[in-house]
Amino acid sequence: MNKVRFGIVGVGNMGVNHLQSLKKVARAELAAVCDINRQRADSVAAEHGIKAFYNHRDLYASGMIDAVIIVTPHYSHTPLTIDAFNAGLHVLCDKPIAVHKADAEKMLAAHRRHPELKFAVMFQMRTLPLNIKIKELIESDKLGSIMRINWIVTDWFRTQTYYDSSAWRATWEGEGGGVLLNQCPHQLDLFQWFFGMPDRVRAFCAMGRNHQIEVEDEVMAYFEYANGVTAVFIASTSEAPGTNRLEIAAENGRLIVENGKINFKRTEKPIRELLKINDMFPKIQTNDDDITVPSGSLSAELIIAGLIEAIIAEKPLIAEGREGIKSVELANAMLYSSLCGETVNLPLDSVKFESRLHKLIADSTFKKKDYFANITHSSKKTELLSV
Repeated sequence: MNKVRFGIVGVGNMGVNHLQSLKKVARAELAAVCDINRQRADSVAAEHGIKAFYNHRDLYASGMIDAVIIVTPHYSHTPLTIDAFNAGLHVLCDKPIAVHKADAEKMLAAHRRHPELKFAVMFQMRTLPLNIKIKELIESDKLGSIMRINWIVTDWFRTQTYYDSSAWRATWEGEGGGVLLNQCPHQLDLFQWFFGMPDRVRAFCAMGRNHQIEVEDEVMAYFEYANGVTAVFIASTSEAPGTNRLEIAAENGRLIVENGKINFKRTEKPIRELLKINDMFPKIQTNDDDITVPSGSLSAELIIAGLIEAIIAEKPLIAEGREGIKSVELANAMLYSSLCGETVNLPLDSVKFESRLHKLIADSTFKKKDYFANITHSSKKTELLSV
């Protein structure tokens, strides 16, 4: 095999973006698109001289593709991915891989039954040179052991018009969450990629505080690690201009990442030595180090190219499917903690969270148009979700 034939399921705004990225990747061939909106599918297919499908099962059974990129509303990621593995197709799933951990577990179980197939996640922020440099610094001995983490991610401003643009947005039944499930999966993935998974989570989520939605638009969470490290994670779609600032207090000083720059303020001695100084108010000497970040931007093309290399040459994926469950679990844990008003231990009980989510859906009176009239969250109705 010297090229990989791709189909794309879901050619809305993000699906078209990924399509454009795909066309720039060597050894990638765009073979077909699929969308339940026939006019949209036909239009995109005609523009690119390829075949349109209106049901993912027909696409999967066509023999025209080797791999599929899934870019549909969140709940449909699970059945679409499982059906792809059963059809012998490699999968690149957009974020989040699932709405809740139990669905992600089903996806990973299906992948384990087909170990010859590749399962990748569209976590393109892992390709950003800034984030690669942060991970390198954390894994080096420059910072020393980490003591505290604070990440403020409030630059995801969204208007009410945004939430009203699609009937499935910002509802328990259509999306399964708000800022944690839609905007922050990338940051949550980076968080666990940098620091690993915490052991305990306590969170406070404001449901529709500043928008007419039923899911969270503001979040404040506190994480604890078994080794004593603590972290705060703050997210919002209601603030402008908003902030994206990562602060890491470590044994050798403080690292700040903001506005695409990294600054490390190194202390003259490790903190644990300074704590033993025989002086009540010592002057701590520091050295400023503005760390050089290689130029470059995040790239969906690199994620796609990585999948092709994994398929053809058995090279490691940039973001594997089994990594995708971690950001989902973090989001679920924060929501569950807030809903229950208590600290949640990880690993999260996926059955309990799924049950709580189903109750939120059942009790919801927040409906948009007639979108949900005939939709269930099962593979039998997957074609209705492929938008």
